Amino acid sequence: MTTVHRFGTAPITCHSWSGDSKRVAFSPNSKDVNIYESTGGGSGWNLETKLDKHDLRVTGIDWAPKTNRIVTCSSDRNAYVWVKGVDGNWKHTLVVLRINRAATCVRWSPEENKFAVGSGAKIVNICYYDSEYDWWVAKHIKKPLKSTVTTVDWHPNNVLLAVGSTDFKVRVYSAYIKEIEGKPSTTEWGAKMSFGNMMAEFNNSPNGGGWVHSVSFSADGAKVAWVGHDSSVNVADAGNGMKVTKLSLSLLPLLSIVWISPTSLVAAGHNYVPIVFNITGSGDLVEAGKLEETKKASSGTTSSAMKMFQNMDILGQSDSGAGTTINTIHANQINEVRTGGGQGKPDWVSTCGGDGRLVVWNLSSLASKMKHLNI
Repeated sequence: MTTVHRFGTAPITCHSWSGDSKRVAFSPNSKDVNIYESTGGGSGWNLETKLDKHDLRVTGIDWAPKTNRIVTCSSDRNAYVWVKGVDGNWKHTLVVLRINRAATCVRWSPEENKFAVGSGAKIVNICYYDSEYDWWVAKHIKKPLKSTVTTVDWHPNNVLLAVGSTDFKVRVYSAYIKEIEGKPSTTEWGAKMSFGNMMAEFNNSPNGGGWVHSVSFSADGAKVAWVGHDSSVNVADAGNGMKVTKLSLSLLPLLSIVWISPTSLVAAGHNYVPIVFNITGSGDLVEAGKLEETKKASSGTTSSAMKMFQNMDILGQSDSGAGTTINTIHANQINEVRTGGGQGKPDWVSTCGGDGRLVVWNLSSLASKMKHLNI
């Protein structure tokens, strides 16, 4: 089952769900964040409020499911933490980022006591709350980042952080903050976890391979996956000697990737359709299928000829226009993929795109309906 929600014609650049999945926060490619509440079992939506503190386009949103706090970041170099008061109004708290370039992405840690903000200043900010001054302070991870940070994702242990950037690399850092948490235990990624220590570094390919769009840790934290602008999907396995498996695709670049099971991922981007990838028993990465079956446009010879002359007359085009027909649910690039409904193995994924649509894909019903889909 696939549910399509429309909130206007403006592109949706990023989105995040509340813990009960009854509310969604998204940015319509602007400086505002809209919060909608579902009505009638999710078939309708009411605008609950608008968060409008930012001055420039919002680039990242994350809604903490346990503490019900929202963190947003923007091209205005700022981030805010929003808390809903007893009066029902959302109040913001300043985050002291200390950066001179746009903030590009943000994610809460699993325990929701800190969050990471990437930026164009070649810095990752690890932010935690300072009760004395009532604001969120940041520690910087700088080296050896050489370009804009485009994506971040947390390890389940609340300490390690995967970072992707436009210098064609994925790095795993320790984001341990001794002021707020106990000493972490050893993982497959290493034992030395002082703040800012780089645990691993991966090239998108031996020759560079394009900047990294999205990274994602598996539920057990042993693997990290990423997609790059070279139309590739990659998985690094810390439990197997940091082995990297790469799958190059004959598709347009993917922009976002998430794990939906220990051996399956969903990625989406410029192809308009979410695609499932599986890790085989031998460790190979294969394309398992798309969450949407391709629909063939039916048109006869007469109608095609008629449309050709209509386009020549009205649009100044000499072809029939069949090559530009869009037969997918999304009519523009998919900017972000999110998961929900389960721990480690989610029940659904949601996608937002440049067409202003927010689509929820029920994984179990789609797998049973589509014979080629292996989840």
